[in-house]
Amino acid sequence: MNRPQVIDDQEHERVRERVAAIDVAEDSGMVCTRLPHPSGPGARRSTVWTVKARMGAIRGLGRQLARDGIEVVTLESTSDYWRIWFFVLEAAGLAVQLVNAAQAKNLPGRPKTDKLDAQWLARLTEMGLLRASFVPPQAIRDLRDYTRARTRLTQERTRCFQRLEKLLEGALVKLSSVASKLTTESAQDMIKAMIAGERDPRTLAGLARTRMKARHDDLVEALDGMFDDHHGVLARMLLDQIAFLDQRITQLTTRITGAVAAMPEAGGVDGDGTTGPQAGTGPDAAALPAVARLAEIPGLSEDLARAIIAETGLDMSRFPTAAHLVSGAGLCPSARQSGPRTRAGKKGQGNGYLRGSLGQAATGAARTDTFLGERYWRIARRRGKAKAQVAVARSILVIIWHLLADPAARFTDLGSGYYQARTDKDRKIKNHIRQIEALLGHPITITPKAA
Repeated sequence: MNRPQVIDDQEHERVRERVAAIDVAEDSGMVCTRLPHPSGPGARRSTVWTVKARMGAIRGLGRQLARDGIEVVTLESTSDYWRIWFFVLEAAGLAVQLVNAAQAKNLPGRPKTDKLDAQWLARLTEMGLLRASFVPPQAIRDLRDYTRARTRLTQERTRCFQRLEKLLEGALVKLSSVASKLTTESAQDMIKAMIAGERDPRTLAGLARTRMKARHDDLVEALDGMFDDHHGVLARMLLDQIAFLDQRITQLTTRITGAVAAMPEAGGVDGDGTTGPQAGTGPDAAALPAVARLAEIPGLSEDLARAIIAETGLDMSRFPTAAHLVSGAGLCPSARQSGPRTRAGKKGQGNGYLRGSLGQAATGAARTDTFLGERYWRIARRRGKAKAQVAVARSILVIIWHLLADPAARFTDLGSGYYQARTDKDRKIKNHIRQIEALLGHPITITPKAA
């Protein structure tokens, strides 16, 4: 007989006496408070009313909830409408939690109105059945706005290059078939020359630089198209748009760098315990700055490290274990077990921006001769590159959790030969022999090679 397992409630599962919940809409919110009923012990009373989504009205609500002794206020993460409620009530000194809409979903068969939704949300809150989502502090929120804006501008720049390639294909110019990318200086010079009126393929091919010079004949054939003035007008507009986006991306990168450097908790510590903007950069540093610690991981640049910090924050106490952070990023499937049967669960949506940055890091790590690079190809050979990328992204995020949870920790690569050094050769030989015998249908004998 198995011994009983004792499971203590977590902090968010505590039953509360005085709670409030708000069903958020664009212009208003339905507020419901759950308080002890004055008629007797054990009885409860709900009060429901509508509040406009305006700063003054929400400040007044905050004062009223504070007078009522509300322990926690729950908001459902509806679009961006929750922000004004969360930030204003938090500034009023109330404990506010944001919950995923999937957790607060009403039971099937029950009527659905804003009033009933608010009451249901309040009842779930008082019984401790909701788990709060991660809402970072102000400095991290500002940094996140910068990094996400840079991501969107970078995506828009990529779309501009795709439109430019489509425009050249429409002009029967096959430059992208020879040049690795239209972002190279050689390709840019050729496009600008065509915009300026140059049409001779040999003259255009002569603008090639470095390794592209070796493909001169291919370039001459690829540049022999029907590029005319109207193509030049459109190509000029796209290049101007790309140049504008490059300028804005550079400005955002500068602001992101400054925002991270201004965070005291992101700084390093010198060997003598000194902290500050320049601390932790010397050879005797007790702790490296957070960005430098993460940038030691294969595949992670400093820009990617800052983008990841913007999504995870620097305080890992919000994630009790690395598995909680991995779950928040949507890099693990949910558990589906009933009796003896265990099925593969669906992956949660998670934080798409964080998952995108980790995917870039995993792709970069795959090109390195490191443990993570070997892990990528070891999985890719068996299960494909997509699953290998997710697995390595998860490994990187686990490493990040440990590095941010302990500022004194440093990344140490296990080496590309980690798996090979721990392989049981005798067991592997026996497995291969067993497989060969199964194919041949009779036993075989292995004779060691003579010295």
